[in-house]
Amino acid sequence: MHLTRGVPCAIAALVAATLTGPAAAANTAGGGGGDHCARQERVRVPGAALQRSACLPDLTTAGLAGTPYTDLADQAGLTASATRTPSGVPGIQVDGYFPDTSRFNATHGWRHDAQFVIRLPDRWNGGLVVTGAPGTRKQYATDKAISDRVLAQGYAYAATDKGNNGADFYRDGQRPGDAVAEWNTRTTELTRAARRVVAQRYGRAPRHTYITGISNGGYLTRWQLENQPELYDGGVDWEGALWSVRGSSLLTSLPATVARMLGTARDEDLYAVGFARGSEFLWPYHEKTYWGLTQKIYRAEFDPAYDPGCPGPSAGTTPERILAPCPADATYDYASRPASVHRALARVALTGRIGKPLITVHGDLDALLPKAAHSDVYTRMIDRSGRGGLHRSYTIRGGTHVDGLYDTYPDRLRPILPCYRSAFDALTGWVERGTPPPADQTVGRPADGDLVNRCGLGGTAPAPR
Repeated sequence: MHLTRGVPCAIAALVAATLTGPAAAANTAGGGGGDHCARQERVRVPGAALQRSACLPDLTTAGLAGTPYTDLADQAGLTASATRTPSGVPGIQVDGYFPDTSRFNATHGWRHDAQFVIRLPDRWNGGLVVTGAPGTRKQYATDKAISDRVLAQGYAYAATDKGNNGADFYRDGQRPGDAVAEWNTRTTELTRAARRVVAQRYGRAPRHTYITGISNGGYLTRWQLENQPELYDGGVDWEGALWSVRGSSLLTSLPATVARMLGTARDEDLYAVGFARGSEFLWPYHEKTYWGLTQKIYRAEFDPAYDPGCPGPSAGTTPERILAPCPADATYDYASRPASVHRALARVALTGRIGKPLITVHGDLDALLPKAAHSDVYTRMIDRSGRGGLHRSYTIRGGTHVDGLYDTYPDRLRPILPCYRSAFDALTGWVERGTPPPADQTVGRPADGDLVNRCGLGGTAPAPR
């Protein structure tokens, strides 16, 4: 979920919560004029309460670092330190927000949620990539992991903060489940607006629109392809969280971790809810950073009556209180909770009925969203719905929830990002050229080579499941 901002800035991130210049002219593929930042004056984000546009010499993090147009702190931990990213992509950036009543996001000093960023490269390939922030991060969180490369490939890019963020996100809304439900509506809202913005800038709508994301962004990808498939041509889900009414979710896998933190659970209890054997070396880090906080704030989102005093009116005012578990969560049993709790979760639940091609990548050592309890279950849901022919699933051996941990354990882990990039290329080949992607597979961890920047998917396409 990337609730904290990763390695090693987790605690600081939770408690803390105009470039202009000349650039070489570039031809714009598919129409719209070739001058640098052409038609900038025509770009108006439909429905936005506020927007600010800038013509920039480089839309990538290499050019935006240290400016108001990205936030490197919010990206902390998502990528390995040696990750190579492209640079030199001139174009237009639009920042702004849609009407909203919550104020968790202080980016740009706006203190206003439903913030977004839209990037329009001068050299456009006719496509659009949309994402939502992972965990409780904000709209710039995946700039290095996703935006940089797709911009260099020529895609327009749009990202949303999902309408609420931070450790207190669950306080948004009137009913249990409102905050997470808003994530989905904000992603739909941005997709529709970004498609129109693309048409304003380039003179025509995108030929292809892709949805993608990490963790909570992976959940958004799944939900959009189930519920708004007409907006997209396909998606890549990177370790998406599973919310299902009768099956697996964070509320069924994390209570055992809280019990372990309190000394009342054995390793076998974690294996029983999906945590992988071999991931034990990662557990101490997750105890300090993720487990207690994640369980209590999502339980507060869907089941606030379970323990009203914890987290109470706030997730906490000190790092220790924010990250600490609620003791009552050690025995939380979702299955036995009242029907109202199940109805709250049903509002955001997944079904597996995807309407467009989807590729899933997930690390086998994920110690926050264990693959067995999330992506494996979702794959079976897709198969049961008769949509298996639209789905591929790739297990990344040695991959864990945040690539930044590779820097601490380079002999045991491998970053997922290069495999995600390969999966995205496989998706676009599937959609745009009709090239079937490789069969479902486990991508092994090579003994040598550049694990941070290279990953190949192999094999042939399978028969439909």
